[in-house]
Amino acid sequence: MHPADLVKYAHRKGLSALAITDHDTIEGISEAIAAGESLGIEVVPGLELSVKYCDHSLHLLGYLFDPRNEELLLALDRLQAGRRERNRKIILNLNRLGCSIQFKELQQSAGPGQNGRPHIARLMIEKKCVGTMDEAFEKYLGHGGLAYASRFVYGAGEAISLIQNAGGIAVLAHPLQLERSVDHLPHFVQQLRDMGLDGIEVYYPNHSRQFRKHLISLAEKLSLVLTGGSDFHGTIRPGTTLAGGKNVTVPPQLLVKMKERVLRNRMNSSEKISN
Repeated sequence: MHPADLVKYAHRKGLSALAITDHDTIEGISEAIAAGESLGIEVVPGLELSVKYCDHSLHLLGYLFDPRNEELLLALDRLQAGRRERNRKIILNLNRLGCSIQFKELQQSAGPGQNGRPHIARLMIEKKCVGTMDEAFEKYLGHGGLAYASRFVYGAGEAISLIQNAGGIAVLAHPLQLERSVDHLPHFVQQLRDMGLDGIEVYYPNHSRQFRKHLISLAEKLSLVLTGGSDFHGTIRPGTTLAGGKNVTVPPQLLVKMKERVLRNRMNSSEKISN
């Protein structure tokens, strides 16, 4: 969905605020903010980064940063270059496997903004190389798949610093996915907190009530802010939607706490400079 359409959808659902956390790009923020101002919805600058730490892949969310920050924009340019190179490698691998896709077709199909494996999967369905998105990822595009190719990503510490240097807060996304791959989630999160992590995504569609309580307790112990999100990816994931209604509900007061964390970080940074 285009950013403005997503904001309109949020307005129809009765949301008071939202963040569009695209992977490795913030190109949609200005359009979303303009749409939000016309509809009376607060649009929070957002971003999602894939990062590495201790041989683990994880996702970091960035919120409330300055989208004009030059350091952040340069870092995202490098990630975009890595994505384009990875897309070319995947398409070459698919061609070798008998699935004929051209890089130009990917650009035309994806349109403006981000393009990547979901768009390649959609082309694979159109070309009848696979029947479903799940098949495309499980057999070809997912980690270890027949056409998989890696790409450049930042380390967790670097990514946290990039977000914070741009005036934002860094949040660990959907920790349930991470819990399945690390031996001891609380210890892992504490290591990230020691690097500067600000928060943890607690409210998420497939987080059970028990797991949510566990995360809230962990956040309180480590002085992390709570956040929440629907991880809505549009119609490519049937049955998903934005927060609200039967989907995950995110308490409005969390945004207040997030903004307080931004101010606290700013004060701490000022104190360090003056000292």
